[in-house]
Amino acid sequence: MDFILDKNKAQINATGCKNTTNKKLAVFDWLCDLPETKLDTDFVEVQFKNTRKGYYLNNTKILLEKGDMVAVEASPGHDVGEVTMVGRLVLNQMKKNGVSPDTIEVRRVYRKAKQSDMERYHEAKAKEHQTMIKARQIAESMNLNMKIGDVEYLGDGNKAIFYYIADERVDFRQLIKVFVDTFHIRVEMRQIGARQEAGRIGAIGPCGRELCCASWMSTFASVSTSSARHQDVSTNPQRLAGQCTKLKCCMNFEIDTYMDLLKDFPSKDIILETKDAVYYHFKTDLFKRLMTYSSAKQMAANLVTLPVEKVKEVIEMNKHGIKPDSLEITEKETTQTSQNDYQNVVGQDSLTRFDKSKKKKKRHKHRNNHQQNPSK
Repeated sequence: MDFILDKNKAQINATGCKNTTNKKLAVFDWLCDLPETKLDTDFVEVQFKNTRKGYYLNNTKILLEKGDMVAVEASPGHDVGEVTMVGRLVLNQMKKNGVSPDTIEVRRVYRKAKQSDMERYHEAKAKEHQTMIKARQIAESMNLNMKIGDVEYLGDGNKAIFYYIADERVDFRQLIKVFVDTFHIRVEMRQIGARQEAGRIGAIGPCGRELCCASWMSTFASVSTSSARHQDVSTNPQRLAGQCTKLKCCMNFEIDTYMDLLKDFPSKDIILETKDAVYYHFKTDLFKRLMTYSSAKQMAANLVTLPVEKVKEVIEMNKHGIKPDSLEITEKETTQTSQNDYQNVVGQDSLTRFDKSKKKKKRHKHRNNHQQNPSK
């Protein structure tokens, strides 16, 4: 198997099987080099604008490959999209997304897109932006509390889907009549959330990468402020919110790791008592296993940083009514903490770590030769 790696795509052999990682919500077809898997199902996955996907039945047995543009059945007319998956993995994706042929209206693949289909497709797509601007103006003139975030024309140009956001129920029956009279098309109104809108529009996140909802995320789990609190992230709303004005989804990615680490840490509500002061928890460094305490409850004062083991020791002493003189750690504990603080797993051994041993071996070999042949 020949692998050809590129910055934006990974291609496998010459059959055209590839992972188009620059496509939104792309899935790597790891069964693409097994031709027999294509015969497992007649369903194919087709992707349209941005994050909209559908599963269509190829009952006429058209030879389809990933990346082919096809004309598929729509209601009414037809739509044009790109084949993103064929074969056995389509069944897995349908199961993952809760799509069953028994519960959905099965629609068919008509044909591979012809030149005339592609011309009408590009003409329809060219009208989407102007249609969205005009639709926003009409909705505003009718005093409707809604925001039209995107417009998507079907491939034949006879129907458009208007995606909108609204905080409350909106009666848009009159709005649809105005849209039909203005644009002379069939109209479908589809309500989406703020996260779905961000995924459809796309943007660059504060991390410098494309938004997760626009690149790979297909489902959205609820995010709570407790995730930020457990990870010691600033509770400033402006820092916690993403481009969708909702809490950042990425706060859920590492929360399980933080929760596992926190199991070995004492509660932050426990205070440490010494003979001269009382100390309150200030901050925690989970990965370095350090806890910092302050002598003032509401501010940083006389900060003392201790390893977790030392904190547990002081807490146990306080339970038995013993108060240590201070929270200062001994030199031995400081050395142990610094040793456990950082470990260079990758570069802990020098590239020249075998040089000395080689010299010793050479010297030892030369000594043995000299002993055997003293004349030399």
